[in-house]
Amino acid sequence: MADNYSFDVTTGVDLQEVDNAVNQAQKEIAQRYDFKGSKAAITFTRADGKLQLVADDDFKMRALYDVLLTKLIKRGVPVKNLDEGEIIAAGGDTVRKTVGLKMALDGETAKKVSAAIKEAKLKKVQASIQGDQVRVASPSKDELQGAIALLRGKDFGVELKFGNFR
Repeated sequence: MADNYSFDVTTGVDLQEVDNAVNQAQKEIAQRYDFKGSKAAITFTRADGKLQLVADDDFKMRALYDVLLTKLIKRGVPVKNLDEGEIIAAGGDTVRKTVGLKMALDGETAKKVSAAIKEAKLKKVQASIQGDQVRVASPSKDELQGAIALLRGKDFGVELKFGNFR
């Protein structure tokens, strides 16, 4: 029997699902009447984890972003993990927007997760930051389940994933 049980807290998005959602959004944009003859486009750079949206004006940009969000939600991509950029003017009378994907816990969020567990004062539960994840350990499985329930009840700005149960 193991004397200490643990799990890891991470975050991320499924890049294949993002790719599928972008493809579906592009098909819908090609079919929609309000986008006929416009320069609306969505490009997904998988290596950087960034989405680039281009539209004719602010109104079409909002519509384009709404279409993309709808497709992402339907595909099960956590919208909390989107890092929405500002709408900026680009050449050729177009506007551009960059949307980043949060693929890992940053240091600030990892500290908040660790602090939330320590503030709850769960019996013998320890949280330690290990790179882009937080390892939570305890001799009691019930206390670990309490820690998961506690973390699910709080908002850290990203969707948390729990895995690597040992």
